[in-house]
Amino acid sequence: MTEYKDIINNICKNIHTGLIDFGVPRSKASMPTLASSELITNKQQGDWAEDVILRAINNNSTAIVAVKYGKSDDLVAGDTGFEKFFNEYQDELDTIGKRPDILLFKKCDFNEQLGYDISALTESEIHEYVSKAIAGIEVRSSAFLINKYTEEVNSVVCNNTDRALELKREIISDYADLLQQKRPELLTILQQLNKDSIRTIDFRKPSWHSSQRLKELSSKLSEIKECLKVVQKRNSLSITPKIEDIKVVYKWIMTYGVPHFYVQVFFDRIYGISFKHILELISDPDLEDIKYFIEQDSKNQNKTTIKIPSQDGICIAETITQPNHHSVRKELNKGRLLFYVKFDGGEAFLDKENFDSLFDCNL
Repeated sequence: MTEYKDIINNICKNIHTGLIDFGVPRSKASMPTLASSELITNKQQGDWAEDVILRAINNNSTAIVAVKYGKSDDLVAGDTGFEKFFNEYQDELDTIGKRPDILLFKKCDFNEQLGYDISALTESEIHEYVSKAIAGIEVRSSAFLINKYTEEVNSVVCNNTDRALELKREIISDYADLLQQKRPELLTILQQLNKDSIRTIDFRKPSWHSSQRLKELSSKLSEIKECLKVVQKRNSLSITPKIEDIKVVYKWIMTYGVPHFYVQVFFDRIYGISFKHILELISDPDLEDIKYFIEQDSKNQNKTTIKIPSQDGICIAETITQPNHHSVRKELNKGRLLFYVKFDGGEAFLDKENFDSLFDCNL
């Protein structure tokens, strides 16, 4: 049977080096010098997302155990000891790669003496143990209610679709003669416009002014064009692996040979996708802007991010009860104060069938 490492290696050979060059060492990260309230709140949200998954698995599974593994610390830029923590973390990235946030073990392989949190242990202390894991999970979090987002986006798309089709009927009914004279190909395009083709159809809008009817026709075509932009815009929330993380996740897989997964936690649902499938997608340039998008993420320090529509992943929890949240004050050096939001509680209700399908296990 082909080993997981070999499968990943073979896929990576097909990824264009202009996107990710696995033959070139990773770029060293610069140490941050200043923390912000938003950064710490985002970290707290990520910690909550990890905790929700850990508790959901360990409170409901009789066959597997979830263990906290990824490097984490409450230190932030400006705290005493942060520089040492940051440099040790960078060294580990170059040595073994990026630890997933969570490891899954079969119950029979779980080490009770090490417990449910091995994040503070060194690689040498747990190397053999980590190799026994059946999956590594990188947790990403998103401050959205995906159900509400989807409902509102679908409403906007529906309204713009209806308006475009209404304008099409008006134009064909009242201005077909003008289109036949000026732009007959536009008449053909409009005749093909329907609820399915609206997601792909396009045309160059005219700007006519020489008569009142032409001005009216031009205005209606411009409005259709605006409707098309809304309907064709990427309207889904995403699973969001960062480009800079792909190399260090790959290195971790080469170190341990354990299957790797990304899980995106929204405040009402959880979606997952295998690292293998992410690589398969980005190895096919024809799928860019269809099945995945590559963007500079302004919410994540403008880091280049792969965005895969969540609905193309597997929903492993369709319900999450909302966490509690409260403000916390943190004092940094020189008396600088930061205020951030801390989350606790909330329960994720796992879909066993989907969970087992994604991780190829028995919850």
